[in-house]
Amino acid sequence: EAQLWEFGGGSVQAGGSMRLSCQVRDFGSSFACVAWFRQYPGKEREGVAVIESGGATRYAESVKGRFTISSDNAKKILYLQMDSLKTEDTAKYFCAAATGCSGLGLRGLRAWGRGTQVSVSS
Repeated sequence: EAQLWEFGGGSVQAGGSMRLSCQVRDFGSSFACVAWFRQYPGKEREGVAVIESGGATRYAESVKGRFTISSDNAKKILYLQMDSLKTEDTAKYFCAAATGCSGLGLRGLRAWGRGTQVSVSS
């Protein structure tokens, strides 16, 4: 069974930066898509950024130019560098791995981390 662990998160002031990491282990099928999602209280998870096995990346409009997704494929670690953070970025962030991407969503077999809270204060 696939296992994902997020690291990082916490509190930061608006305008600051934070980096999230996600270790991916034991994904039995090869995964072609890794992604970050976030979830506001009472809302559904929304895609923030994805990176496909070929290196193509996509971002939500709200984070373009501020967030950068990257991966270390050898170590199976996914990163999300978040700069110029805004109070509206406050949410619980989840990493995910899947056998495919569809826009900012996932296709096929997928696994999720448990999430890490990011809080941005004004």
